[in-house]
Amino acid sequence: MTDQGGVSREHGSSLPQKLIFWLLHFMLILICAWLALFDGLAEIGSLFGFVWHLSDPSRALVLLTFAVIYFLRHGITLFYLFVRKVEWSEALGLISFFALFEIGLLIVGGGAFRDEALPFGPLDVVAGLLFLFGSWLNSWSEIQRKWWKQDPAHKGHCYTGGLFSYSMHINYFGDVVLFTGWSLMTHNLWTLALPIFMFLSFAFMHMPALDAYLAKRYGAEFEAYAARTKKLVPFIW
Repeated sequence: MTDQGGVSREHGSSLPQKLIFWLLHFMLILICAWLALFDGLAEIGSLFGFVWHLSDPSRALVLLTFAVIYFLRHGITLFYLFVRKVEWSEALGLISFFALFEIGLLIVGGGAFRDEALPFGPLDVVAGLLFLFGSWLNSWSEIQRKWWKQDPAHKGHCYTGGLFSYSMHINYFGDVVLFTGWSLMTHNLWTLALPIFMFLSFAFMHMPALDAYLAKRYGAEFEAYAARTKKLVPFIW
């Protein structure tokens, strides 16, 4: 699947893979809830004989809320929006990535490495708005495309309307925006490596592979769309 951006483009239900993927994600949410609501780090620390806890429980609750919203959107994506197959390698690889950022961002942002809570301020408002806006961009663009594709008259045609008229990969751009907000909410600059990594992986792996697939599938129709539409960031690139 390396020529397809690391994912299968073949259509199919792959229900067992999707169910396991979703259930594993639910387990991650339970772990995040345990950490945020029941001081799970204190229990971990006690097992090894040291004190470790979240010094910023209010921020941890916000980050838990982000994770829950992402989980709910993930379910909609898997069971409603996706028409392509999900391979075991993709499901297991991504759940590891989900664990890294959902649990990792909550621990870092929740103050595991700080002595005191940080007051909420303007940066947090910006972070929350970016998270919500990016989530909307990603999900709403996919829903618009889903509804358009359901019309039999559109079979065999490339979707170029709605939010996808502003960017060929507006859904990917939404991911970059939402993860920027998620990272900013932690008040730790190192976490910005996450959206930077996502931007680079989209730009140099997923987008080129997907563009090649769409060009092969839709031909001149896709080439015309690509010629007039920004690739990732609306109005810029």
